[in-house]
Amino acid sequence: MEQYDARVDAYIEKSAAFAKPILNHVRQVVHAASPLITENIKWGMPFYEYKGPVCMMAAFKQHCGFGFWKPSRLNDPKHLLTPGEEASAGSFGRITSIGDLPGDEELKGFVLQLMKLNESGVKESVAKKTPTEKKELVTPDDFVAILNQNPKAKEVFEKFSYSHKKEYLEWITEAKTDATRQKRMSQAIEMMEEGKSKNWKYK
Repeated sequence: MEQYDARVDAYIEKSAAFAKPILNHVRQVVHAASPLITENIKWGMPFYEYKGPVCMMAAFKQHCGFGFWKPSRLNDPKHLLTPGEEASAGSFGRITSIGDLPGDEELKGFVLQLMKLNESGVKESVAKKTPTEKKELVTPDDFVAILNQNPKAKEVFEKFSYSHKKEYLEWITEAKTDATRQKRMSQAIEMMEEGKSKNWKYK
């Protein structure tokens, strides 16, 4: 990749008049941060890269967006970055003039941080999900009785995964009438005796 990409020139040129000075300013500041930054076009917008994405900018009808790649990794003691859902328009919200951006030195600092993180291979920290405990499945007595009368179906049912058993049992127990419940149990036995374990629900 080249330090400057002609496609970025074309992108800025076709942008709205208000957006051109903003985009040119961002471009100048990013390159001033480091001569190692290269330009690219991804998803139709200019990206700045160094051993991975660093930041990107975009022009819309009434505002511009400028964002850092995975900004949660950045040290931001002055709280300049837009947090959470508000960051959908970019790291600094909707930008309608150069004055909406932090100072050049702050922006360069963020660029250098991202470059260092990309170089070290540090990934964005993601909170680990607490494993959800599986609830014990309770097979209704009437279905147990039918399974006991049909050894082949019982064998198939007992080999099912937890989630597959759960689907069967929910399908049966969610029946709104006893007649429907009986019909579903019979259909389930029929399907299991045929050794089928997929696409088993009758309409």
